[in-house]
Amino acid sequence: MSEEDARECVELTSTGPEETRRIGRALGETARPGDVFLLSGELGAGKTCLTQGILRGLGSDETARSPTFVLVSQYSARLTLYHVDLYRLEGGGDVLDLGLDEYLEGDGVTVVEWADRAIGLLGEEYVNISLEHVDDETRRVKVSASGSAFAEALAALRTRREP
Repeated sequence: MSEEDARECVELTSTGPEETRRIGRALGETARPGDVFLLSGELGAGKTCLTQGILRGLGSDETARSPTFVLVSQYSARLTLYHVDLYRLEGGGDVLDLGLDEYLEGDGVTVVEWADRAIGLLGEEYVNISLEHVDDETRRVKVSASGSAFAEALAALRTRREP
């Protein structure tokens, strides 16, 4: 059995941006210092909406914006949220030059959009979240965890309730 097969996985359906934010909020509410969320999906799949929910779950009233042009945005909440966007980076060398290890090993929460551009460079303990278009509003959200530290986050997704 490969490492990928050994990971626990939760698959959800989001029926729009607000539902995607609710999924993120459930993750943010259970987040702990050092947690890393790796997001992947096509343009417009909902990565930033999910990040907005994580930030809300951390207790912030701020709205996360796509950091494409600044690469890293920082938000204050119960835990500091570092929102990283690798869309414009070419490859592993650019990612290493960004100094991501300082964020990944810190005491905040790190969300990395376009994480597939840095496979193998982002640590060993993380929540991997893939967002896929089903139709104009609907998204398939697949959440898997590397390591046992994220059992609470996955359980929160399984049992999340509407506000």
